Amino acid sequence: MKKNDTNKLIFLIVLSFVLGSIITIALIKWTPILNNEGNTVITKNGTQIYEKNSLAASVEKVYDAVVLIKGYQLEQQSSTGTGFVYKVDDKYGYILTNQHVVANTNSVKVVMSNDEEVKAKVMGGDSYLDLAVLRIDKSKVSLVATLGKSEKMKLGDTIFTVGAPMGEDYRGSVTSGVLSGKDRMVSVNVSNSVNDDWIMRVLQIDASINPGNSGGPLLNSNGEVIGVCSMKLVDDEIEGMGFAIPIEYAESHIKSLESGKKISWPYLGVTMANVTDTANLYRYGINIDKSIKEGVVVVKTAKGSSADKAGLSSGDIITKINGNKIKDSAYLRYELYQHQAGDTIEVTYVRGGNEKTVKVVLNKSSN
Repeated sequence: MKKNDTNKLIFLIVLSFVLGSIITIALIKWTPILNNEGNTVITKNGTQIYEKNSLAASVEKVYDAVVLIKGYQLEQQSSTGTGFVYKVDDKYGYILTNQHVVANTNSVKVVMSNDEEVKAKVMGGDSYLDLAVLRIDKSKVSLVATLGKSEKMKLGDTIFTVGAPMGEDYRGSVTSGVLSGKDRMVSVNVSNSVNDDWIMRVLQIDASINPGNSGGPLLNSNGEVIGVCSMKLVDDEIEGMGFAIPIEYAESHIKSLESGKKISWPYLGVTMANVTDTANLYRYGINIDKSIKEGVVVVKTAKGSSADKAGLSSGDIITKINGNKIKDSAYLRYELYQHQAGDTIEVTYVRGGNEKTVKVVLNKSSN
């Protein structure tokens, strides 16, 4: 090889090394790959540390929108929970939380992320939704949470919560995990009856949910709210299972709650008992076929009600609504409350061992 060719080769090797080093350093310092969603740059003593899969940046997007809620009865604190600012208008900021956090309270205060305590007004709430809307002065709001879509989430996607487990001392706590399940049907007690009387379709998560987290936001990895956490859905015997109301469900009722309008649920007009409630059925003198394991027994119908006009009577066993199986009274209410007054539903029932169907036009509840 000629000397000139050797020099050229050496020059090209050195040039390639220099250019490669420059490009590598530039990539390390400025490339968005190392600072995209899911990676956080942390500076410690002038040194940049790249932490893979950190949620720190997403937490910052929502942290100041989350508040501690304190409910009072006769000037004594009676409840605590969490809420989040989801919108502002010209005068006010609006906070979403669980109804059971503010139920039976005379007054409510919220503690902002900067420790300021602010009086809040309960605009509206509903026990079956387990949702309530509070209002505070707009000047107290420093951040509004961004609402996302739970329907876009997939099982195994990263989620996190911000809340106040166990009350004020631990407010602002962050827990994380994955989306464990969608469209879970969970039984809850609404009217303080012995039996669960309502079904909620919820998101299941493995992030820690403790007393005080109720009403807090469930968030995706972008820091967008996809649900409202509800401690009411968690049993003392359950570990590693939390539940949240999908944000889409909350949004569908939020205008009514903001305006203070009472949610008007449709009314079937029956006194009912579960087929498994043998003691209650015996008291009413109703005997049913022992082979029937699921359903709701009509004990009596209110005169002039939807059920009365449709011909339902004592002893009928409702097994389906619009083809959807009715296991018990909680499932009946769930199916019924997917509709509005004036809607027509198809009720399948058993009478004298024979299955029948009837069209029922729903009335408006007077409650």
